[in-house]
Amino acid sequence: MTPRGIRVPTPGRWRRRSRGALGVRLGGTLSYAGRIEHRPVLNGGGRAVEVGDIERAVRLSRRVGWLAFGVSAAGALLRGRLSGRHA
Repeated sequence: MTPRGIRVPTPGRWRRRSRGALGVRLGGTLSYAGRIEHRPVLNGGGRAVEVGDIERAVRLSRRVGWLAFGVSAAGALLRGRLSGRHA
């Protein structure tokens, strides 16, 4: 949810997928802009988030981004070759 109260589904999807890779527990009772929210706990068996997890999450995000770029570029090249067009 953004500070204006708009629910944004994409960050939630990212958190669910990355929590397993990082091994951390997310959710529970949270405070956003002074408002308390009670959310389901994700990865209840995981450990509490630590400061170092931010850098780990950034590295994971970058790796996923580069992988997506590589797969997209390879797909574009392959599609061009299959259709008879060359880059």
